[in-house]
Amino acid sequence: MAVTLLGLGAMGTAIAQSWLAAGIETTVWNRTTKTLAGAVVTDSAAAAVAANRLVVVCLLDDDSVTSTLDGVDLAGKDLVNLTTGTPEQGRARAEWAAERGARFVDGGIMAVPPMIGTPGAFVFYSGSQAIVDEHADVLGVPARCHYVGEDPGHAALYDVALLSGMYGMFAGITHAFALVRAEGIDPVGFAPLLVDWVTATTGVAHDMAKRLNTGDFATDVTSNLAMQVAGTATFLDTAKAQGVDARLLTPLFDLMARRVAAGFGAEDNASLVDELR
Repeated sequence: MAVTLLGLGAMGTAIAQSWLAAGIETTVWNRTTKTLAGAVVTDSAAAAVAANRLVVVCLLDDDSVTSTLDGVDLAGKDLVNLTTGTPEQGRARAEWAAERGARFVDGGIMAVPPMIGTPGAFVFYSGSQAIVDEHADVLGVPARCHYVGEDPGHAALYDVALLSGMYGMFAGITHAFALVRAEGIDPVGFAPLLVDWVTATTGVAHDMAKRLNTGDFATDVTSNLAMQVAGTATFLDTAKAQGVDARLLTPLFDLMARRVAAGFGAEDNASLVDELR
């Protein structure tokens, strides 16, 4: 088994180290001079690409991929792009690779560098399933493979969607700590309560998904939008009294109020998905 990796940033280095630890021959190139014990280091991207059929790219952004591979012979290569990008960039990169005679799969890494090589890390792949299947023994070493379809843009879409959920959670957690910090409550003692509560409430995603499939937002609703909007003043008043900026909550509250004003107060939060669209 052998693989070429372009890019030795924090993530690229972690990926390469996982391959080396597994005994996989790894050829690497980085824009700036950087060595990696056990790896074959080349002085050009072209030389690194020429060394192996499987070429993995983990660079700063989409423009970096273009500049790095400009003029490099990709004919007959299996190109795996783990560079963070948008769905549109993934689709455009697939066409770009095909024009150069390469098979292509785009990837979205669901891990931070310290997670690479651990059971919790996984990568969304979309595009050529043949690449994922044929190179599973290599691609599955840093993180398990989760193939999400032939559309090259879907790996990035899944990636950004999950991370968007994460940032929404970060917003709520940040606001919660700001509220209790104002009165000197020990954040270390408060954290377990917050984690347990947030964890318990994430199950709502399953119910929302079912409602989105059926289009039924008003049957067996536990807490409808009108009821929730009526209570938003409590959150805003508490934040004001604690001297906390409520800007992390107000966008959601405004969206809920808009939905209620449009006559959908009896519906579940799942209907906010359509309001966003």
